[in-house]
Amino acid sequence: MHALVERLYPLCRSITGDGVRATLDIVGEYVPLRVHEVPTGTRVLDWTVPQEWNIRDAYVAGPDGHRVVDFAASSLHVLGYSVPVSATMPLAELREHLHTLPDHPSWVPYRTSYYKPQWGFCLAQETLDAMPDGEYEVRIDSTLADGHLTYAEHVVPGQVSDEVIVSCHICHPSLANDNLAGVAVAVFLARALAELTPYYTYRFIFAPGTIGAITWLARNAERVERVRHGLVLACAGDRGQVTYKQSRRGDAEIDRVLRHVLKVSERPHRIQEFTPYGYDERQYCSPGFDLGVGSLGRTPYAGYPEYHTSADNPDFVSPEAMEDTLAVCREAFAVLDRNRRYVNLSPYGEPQLGRRGLYDSLGGRSDAQQAQMAMLWVLSLSDGEHSLLDVAERSGLAFDTVAAAADALRDAELIKA
Repeated sequence: MHALVERLYPLCRSITGDGVRATLDIVGEYVPLRVHEVPTGTRVLDWTVPQEWNIRDAYVAGPDGHRVVDFAASSLHVLGYSVPVSATMPLAELREHLHTLPDHPSWVPYRTSYYKPQWGFCLAQETLDAMPDGEYEVRIDSTLADGHLTYAEHVVPGQVSDEVIVSCHICHPSLANDNLAGVAVAVFLARALAELTPYYTYRFIFAPGTIGAITWLARNAERVERVRHGLVLACAGDRGQVTYKQSRRGDAEIDRVLRHVLKVSERPHRIQEFTPYGYDERQYCSPGFDLGVGSLGRTPYAGYPEYHTSADNPDFVSPEAMEDTLAVCREAFAVLDRNRRYVNLSPYGEPQLGRRGLYDSLGGRSDAQQAQMAMLWVLSLSDGEHSLLDVAERSGLAFDTVAAAADALRDAELIKA
């Protein structure tokens, strides 16, 4: 995962353009993708697909001709979606187009202007402080022209057509935690699920933030009713503790599953209430769709100083943190896939478990008492109304223990799904 982050890091991504396509080309080497191109001007819900932005070069050259700001050194150096410019101007005039972080003088900020024609450069405050007065050559070799918005999907087929969506944004340039770690976790999650025979169909969406998710929703209105659960992956690789942001509903099954998995795992973690700000969970959870989609990552949106700066580089993300984020996803989806409602086929009084060999099967197990209690709880709540997650929450037992008990009772023909 970390190697994938490092490979994707230098590419200049935006909400449209060849950087997005190059990113998807690399992701497509890991998992097969279906790539979609949506033309400029296409109406998508209340939005319109914008013109496509591409950039070849950009720089600010000082009075001595030396490039003091160079796009070739980092894609962060240019204000995203900058219109083309070729001019010479004094430093006083140029300053109006320069963006820095005075509180972190060695870092370069990430700034964009998607929907308002502007141009600008981002640079370290210490670089700006060292720039002498004089005439500066300014050049941004970019194009804004009718083209396409690009997004991609990868599908892991399941036993049923009901879907779980996993969404990550691919619109940020050289930012390792705020989007590339989420992309990497999504890729390796998809590969892990492909080795199984999952119950649900898992649809992975790699799309530009906001406009990409809105475009997907606009183009998949007929499929939305199949979406049972969903997860947005973002900021998935920093060294902070796992954070889960709940869906707008707050009681969607994905919310309950993540709360249970994180509690039982005893990982340090945070559960956040939904807010209509952040990543694309706010699009999937908008009231017209109201999907059960939460967001999983480490330190929350804008919650670390390196956020949207050059300090969010591959050294900032941890292989161990990405591995842990991936593990949480796998644990959560394992619960989703096995969460069923059962009916007790011997509901009048407690069935005799001993003569069916169910007690004997527990002999010598260190968790025999918990396993026995799990069987009794499953039998008690198998009324067709309660799911195994309901049983786990009410009993205080781990879902895995409850699911194993249900498997044993089903095999003994005491319950049926």
